[in-house]
Amino acid sequence: MHNSGMINLNMAYAAIKAGVKKIFYSSSACMYPAYNQEDPDNPKCSEDSAYPAAPDSEYGWEKLFSEHVYLAFKKNYELNVRVARFHNIFGPQGTWVGGREKAPAAFCRKVAETPDGREIEMWGDGKQTRSFMYVDECLEAVRRLMDSDFTGPVNIGSEEMVTINQLAEMVMKVAGKKLAIKHIPGPLGVRGRNSDNKLIGEKLGWKPSMKLIDGISRTYPWIKEQVEGSKKVRR
Repeated sequence: MHNSGMINLNMAYAAIKAGVKKIFYSSSACMYPAYNQEDPDNPKCSEDSAYPAAPDSEYGWEKLFSEHVYLAFKKNYELNVRVARFHNIFGPQGTWVGGREKAPAAFCRKVAETPDGREIEMWGDGKQTRSFMYVDECLEAVRRLMDSDFTGPVNIGSEEMVTINQLAEMVMKVAGKKLAIKHIPGPLGVRGRNSDNKLIGEKLGWKPSMKLIDGISRTYPWIKEQVEGSKKVRR
C-alpha cells in the first residue's frame, strides 16, 4: 500500500509539474467489494458496484485510493486522466514463475513441467470463478480509452467466466496432455469475479472478442519454451 500509493501520488504531482497532456492509470478489479463476489456463479463487478467499498485485500484498497488520487488531480488541477480496472491480463512475455504470475501462466508452467499422466497441484477446490483477458485485447482497449473523451473508471476484461478447474483443463487440452489435479490448501481470493463490459460497450463502442482458448493457445508455447530453456540453464 505504501509503495504503490507513493508511486501514484508522485506520478500525479510530477505530471502536473511537467505539463503532461494525458495520463493513464491502471487500476484493478481487486478494488471491487468482496461481498459482491461470494457467489462464484453470479459475481457483481459493474463499475457502479464499487461502493460501499470493501475490497478483500490491501492491494484492492490501494487501487481504490489511487483512483481517487488521479480523479482529485483531474478535478483540482485539470489533469487529463483515463482510469481502467484490469481483470486478469495474461499472455506471452508475462511473468510465468515466482508466485506473481496470473493463473493462466501458472497452469501453463505446471502443465509444461509435468509429464503426461501425472498430476498438478491447485489451490482450493477449483470451483472459484474468474475471467482472463489476452494482452493484445487489453492494449486495444487502453488505446481506445486514451483516444476517447471518457475518463472512466471502466472495466477492461473478458466476460468469459470459467472455473479454475476449467482453466486447467483448457491448458491441458492445448498441451495435448491428460493430468490429474490435486487440490491443496492455499490462498483463494474472492469466490467469483468476472468483468462487466456494459459500460465499455456504451462508452467506447467496443468489447473484447477473443476466446480464452485462443489466448491460451498463443501463451502456452511461449511458456513451454521458457520452461525448457530454464532446464537447460540448470544443467
